[in-house]
Amino acid sequence: MPDHAKYISLTPQIYKYLESHGHNADPLRAELAAETAKLGPISGMQIAAEQGTLMGLLAAAIGARSAVEVGTFTGYSALCVARALPADGKLLCCDVNAEWTSMGRRYWERAGVANKITLKLAPAAETLKALPASHTFDFAFIDADKTSYAIYYEEILKRLRPNGLILIDNVLWSGAVADETKQESDTQALRKLNDFIATDTRVEAVMLGIADGLTIVRKK
Repeated sequence: MPDHAKYISLTPQIYKYLESHGHNADPLRAELAAETAKLGPISGMQIAAEQGTLMGLLAAAIGARSAVEVGTFTGYSALCVARALPADGKLLCCDVNAEWTSMGRRYWERAGVANKITLKLAPAAETLKALPASHTFDFAFIDADKTSYAIYYEEILKRLRPNGLILIDNVLWSGAVADETKQESDTQALRKLNDFIATDTRVEAVMLGIADGLTIVRKK
């Protein structure tokens, strides 16, 4: 089979078709996305609708009860994951921005999932390292400062239960990771982590071309 038959270019028309044929049209999520968009260019940090749906599907599929998120922004991804957790499920959100996360708090309340979410406003590495060794997670999402991704990965992996999942965002970095002329610190950090995970025998992983690239890691 020729290589071109293995993928297609995601034109705006095809993307619209893709988005409309998944369960991505939740009104509350759409409202949060619209409010986030009013923040201007920084709103690009919010995950895509279909990525949020995928995250919820995966969390529910593995029966996740305990989850962690590094990088919460305005709370869209947290909303998707928290909804997928059972009534007694818990999601730890790590962020440093009170203004952006306050938007998320309002939507978590409206969605009836605020009781599942604990938001820690502090450097995520400090929050994770302060957790007791006995604290375990079933599901994790990393979407914060790229130069610290490797720290977050290791701190979460040691607390992840076997067959638990870590989802890592922005692993393609708009294609920069595959362009050796791009040597910015964020790009180098992502490239190094991508290379490391590709040979990490503790896990099984797949990198997907969804949004800006999403790696799904399963702990063996």
